[in-house]
Amino acid sequence: MISRPFRALLALVLVHAGLHAGIPESPRKAISRYEIQQDLMGSVSVVVEQRTGTTLPGAMQGNEADRKSVGLAAIYSLLLPGMGELYAGGFESGRYFLIAEGALWFTYLAFDVYGNTLRDDARLYAVSHAGITPAGKDEQFYVNIGNFINTAEYNDKKLRDREPDRLYLPNSGFDWQWASDDARAFYRDQRISSENVFNNRKFVVAAVIVNHVLSAINAGRSAIRHNAQLDQPLGGLRVRADVIGGPFHAHGIELTFSKPL
Repeated sequence: MISRPFRALLALVLVHAGLHAGIPESPRKAISRYEIQQDLMGSVSVVVEQRTGTTLPGAMQGNEADRKSVGLAAIYSLLLPGMGELYAGGFESGRYFLIAEGALWFTYLAFDVYGNTLRDDARLYAVSHAGITPAGKDEQFYVNIGNFINTAEYNDKKLRDREPDRLYLPNSGFDWQWASDDARAFYRDQRISSENVFNNRKFVVAAVIVNHVLSAINAGRSAIRHNAQLDQPLGGLRVRADVIGGPFHAHGIELTFSKPL
């Protein structure tokens, strides 16, 4: 069966042939050029719509339903890196932020456990080598016993500095006496090592915050890319059809193909 566009094009050719041959057109059966042009344009427009990806209202609603919120994607990744990318359909890159998140928190836990181990070992060492009583002591007390050989040396220093409010009273449970200066130095080094490990946790927390922010930015970009793909025509090809000669002097069809950048 001959398609409608081909029939219309054939009719246009016959009309032109009849005009050039001097054959008069029948008033009742003649087909005007404008009718042929309308017939051709009506047929070609369907092809154009299919190729350019023009959608019907119902399809447009479905397309809008598939769009992703950039802000929501960013919020998801701020809460948990990788989740915004998963929402936006870009988990291929988001999974690395999720893996980094797990590795960072594992590192934080390792620093915390190691720091507590060093600190507890140092305090147990002070119990056995300086005779301290650990109950009820604040952090400053453990700093002081690492800097002075005994309570008397510490109190003398505070009196010289005119800080009598910082003195440790005799028999108050804040007495210590190191067995040797080397033992005191060993304790001090171990305590400082534990503090350095605890300080390293701050860098891990900073890295965690940066990881959340970077993942949020990446999730937003993933949502933008996802929405941009929905806005592109099917196949990325645009087609335009025009009748050569205008509506009253049609003598052919011009098809223009273009691809958006």
